[in-house]
Amino acid sequence: MAQLTFREAIARGIAQEMRRDESVVFLGEDVGAAGGVFKGTVGLLEEFGGVRVRDTPISEQAILGAAMGAAMTGLRPIAEIMFSDFFAVCWDIVANEIAKSRYMTNGQLTFPLVIRSGNGGGLRFGAQHSQSVENWAMMIPGLKVVVPSNALDVIGLMAASIRDDDPVIFLEAKALYASKMDVPDGEIVDTLGSAKVLRQGTDATVVALGSMVPRALLAADELASSGIDCTVVDVRSLVPLDTTTILHEVSATGRIFTVEENPRLCGWGAEVASIVADEIFYDLDGPIVRITTPHIPLPAADALEDLAIPSVERIVTTIHKSMNS
Repeated sequence: MAQLTFREAIARGIAQEMRRDESVVFLGEDVGAAGGVFKGTVGLLEEFGGVRVRDTPISEQAILGAAMGAAMTGLRPIAEIMFSDFFAVCWDIVANEIAKSRYMTNGQLTFPLVIRSGNGGGLRFGAQHSQSVENWAMMIPGLKVVVPSNALDVIGLMAASIRDDDPVIFLEAKALYASKMDVPDGEIVDTLGSAKVLRQGTDATVVALGSMVPRALLAADELASSGIDCTVVDVRSLVPLDTTTILHEVSATGRIFTVEENPRLCGWGAEVASIVADEIFYDLDGPIVRITTPHIPLPAADALEDLAIPSVERIVTTIHKSMNS
């Protein structure tokens, strides 16, 4: 057992799979000698060498073009896009090529490719480096989308993503890089498409993702002191989505609140809300409530960014008001 930060878990998860399988390679900007701009890949170049860990030019199109070709020809590449905002630069390769080529070749080609990226706000990087883009990715058929919320899940879900034969978008909440937890020794492998119930309650179900998960847990603890007992579900994987766990927990409490860092319009919580309304509408005891970032570019100013992204205080206030109205 060792205490690891979220960023240390990234390196451990990648190293675990590179030791296991020589076809796993890693490429991206400053991922080698510099250990990553967020220090999430420290030590990989030293252990695996410059053939398997490649520093690339500053070109997202080149990174993903090379990774796509590598995946098509027998390797299992991990490609880093430094900030998830930069998917906008190479979205054609992601959405029109990587996501569709297995289908368009009738399965003759597989794409065991992981594209990992720092996602979301909280670090004062401004509107062009703080977007939460999980809803961009989940709407593209052919992509799997994974968003871990802690160090243990980083390792297990990274392993599962690398071993998968489909392309996986692996989004890491930048606000969580410094968070710590105890992680067992040895190989850790998780399952894609499985949500986790982190707290069991009787009055309401809070469904959260990424950096919103620890905030949802803190909010649930605070709400308990006022008599509102909340279940907290960590979605972890948007595609595939574990609707079985979500629907079971919502049905048990009769209330659902989604907590989303992405902007409100077309956020992942809207899809969850639609599924809940379609499948278990008559199990609900109140309205479906979404707690989100407003539909605005994220501000760089400390106070404004904190106001925009759902806080523990806003989660508590919203749930308390809705449950007592």
